[in-house]
Amino acid sequence: MPAQSLLSQPFEFLNKLKNNNNREWFNKNKDQYLEAHQQVIEFAELLLMELSKTDVIETPTGKKSLYRIYRDVRFSKDKTPYSIYFGGGFRRASAERRGGYYFHLEPGNTYVGGGFWGPNSQDMMHIRKHLQQEPDMLREIIQRKDFKENFGSLKGAQLKRAPKGFEVDDPAIDLLRYKQYWVRHEFNMKEVMKPNFHLTIIKQFQNMRPFFDYMSEILTTDLNGESVL
Repeated sequence: MPAQSLLSQPFEFLNKLKNNNNREWFNKNKDQYLEAHQQVIEFAELLLMELSKTDVIETPTGKKSLYRIYRDVRFSKDKTPYSIYFGGGFRRASAERRGGYYFHLEPGNTYVGGGFWGPNSQDMMHIRKHLQQEPDMLREIIQRKDFKENFGSLKGAQLKRAPKGFEVDDPAIDLLRYKQYWVRHEFNMKEVMKPNFHLTIIKQFQNMRPFFDYMSEILTTDLNGESVL
């Protein structure tokens, strides 16, 4: 285990980038970026190694999990060219395991998330029909003490009205209005700077599993509980 956090150098670079978010500065300091990026790759490799002990992951390497630091500003009002964080995601493997894990590394704003950010229309209808028929299972998961302590509440964009095909007075309307289903856990800087911070992230990824496993069950069975795979 390293004596110093692998994120020390990346965070030092990100703090500088935040105050110098332009191409001229970035190009002059490209070597600093490359060194910081390599540290994040190593951190992501540790995450993947540990995560693979308890789940089956489709993402082949830690490096492949990382998002580009270069922003696509074509349709954004914010024209700064670089993200001021390092982020990445791990996709769960096979049709039986749905959802994905996300990590966001940013000074003062480091967190992990997991869930279903963009279900297609078929999956969305499948989820809603299951929740309409049996909302109590998901409610039980998100109302548990450990879930609330780790994630607060279920996250995700919601419709203002009932989704098409459902009534506003449906007993499960509080769950049916969601367009996304995900959870999030934030870390303080004291946690982030510990040498074994990757294990702290893994613990939160593992805490997501009851939510993941139930949502995967929904997406892989019909309303009678029969497999749809």
